[in-house]
Amino acid sequence: MKIAIIGTGYVGLPTGVGLAEFDNQVICVDKERSKIEQLKQGKVTLFEEGLEELFLKNLKEGRLSFTTNIKEAIPKADVVLIAVGTPPNPKTKEADLKYIYAAAEEIAPLLSDFTVVATKSTVPVGTGDKIEALIKQKNPKADVEVISLPEFLREGFAIYDFFHPDRIVIGANAQRGFDRIKKMYAPFEGKTNFLCVSRRSSETIKYASNAFLAMKIHYANELADFCEKAGAIVSEVTQGMGLDTRIGSRFLNAGPGYGGSCFPKDTNAMAYMGRQYGADLSLVAATIKGNTLRKKKMAERILAQVEEVKNPKVAVLGLAFKGGTDDCRESPAIDIIQNLLELRPDIQIKAYDPKATEQARKILGDKIIYETDMYKAAEGADVLAVLTEWVDFKSLDLEKTLSLMEGKKIVDLRNMLSFEKATQLGFKYSSIGRV
Repeated sequence: MKIAIIGTGYVGLPTGVGLAEFDNQVICVDKERSKIEQLKQGKVTLFEEGLEELFLKNLKEGRLSFTTNIKEAIPKADVVLIAVGTPPNPKTKEADLKYIYAAAEEIAPLLSDFTVVATKSTVPVGTGDKIEALIKQKNPKADVEVISLPEFLREGFAIYDFFHPDRIVIGANAQRGFDRIKKMYAPFEGKTNFLCVSRRSSETIKYASNAFLAMKIHYANELADFCEKAGAIVSEVTQGMGLDTRIGSRFLNAGPGYGGSCFPKDTNAMAYMGRQYGADLSLVAATIKGNTLRKKKMAERILAQVEEVKNPKVAVLGLAFKGGTDDCRESPAIDIIQNLLELRPDIQIKAYDPKATEQARKILGDKIIYETDMYKAAEGADVLAVLTEWVDFKSLDLEKTLSLMEGKKIVDLRNMLSFEKATQLGFKYSSIGRV
């Protein structure tokens, strides 16, 4: 099949690479000329485990191409996937759909033979209706089926998730839309769940899923606070909970709060839609409020360790919103650092992240020092704070770290390090969900 993808971000690029691997002809479109030039030259513009190898393979074999000219991509496409950003409105927090509608307007006059236009971006309920009306208005003769095709790719695991989906949701109002998308995903036939639903139901599924997972994370974080006061150990409690098949073990890891490009944006959008339709989504609202407060509390937890220290030095491990990605959008680590700088203007922060330094620098600028390894970050520090769950951090040599630090304090907000070893060495070790 011939597939055009509008957008080359954390959804568009992994999806394009995956579909090319299935022997489709995939052309990805983006307005950012510098990004397209890099991609044409074989330079991956974001980090995802396993992405670069498949990207280079399909680029070399001619199944994957890139352009800034949408006219090169649309006329011959069997399927057009819209995978542009839907950032939150700064005031209302609703999803900003200007890039979605701009893409639809550009696509419309280029449509001729039957084409499926699918929204991969996470969009509010009713967006498909508006896209369809817009296309028909711009091109009344267009033979098009607009569908909702939500993505369920976890950042850091996008390539794995593409090839091992637990479900493929197709939201269409006509059979031929279902049929064409099933053809595109034919390699998954019999290997995963295909759920064919109405377009509005499909648009709701992604928001409902992300809001529920965010609530699950926030519940684990509230439970951690309870365990610290009650003398229980949250990891043991959530392990016991997770063995209940009705609950499951995933998204029960307590930490500094959820972040990234999806959960904060989608919970806010879900809450906005609830108000818009007059539905009481109080659990979602409480989750949003609690998650915002948690990141400030985590900063205060770190500062409590250096309360008596003048010009304290803090070593930070982790800047990305989670391990396995370089994405710093709505990163709890970034929010915590900003809170630290605001609460203690005399603080010095040295940070290390295996992949996200350049993305973090775009947000924080020169407010902190960026180091090239864990131990340089730890040198001279009064306290070391673990903010992102990179696997690399589990191998931190605590004896070496102790010899490099000025203080003997660790605040492990991801429960990555060994409580027993750290305390045996003489560290004052503070983690999440235990006394």
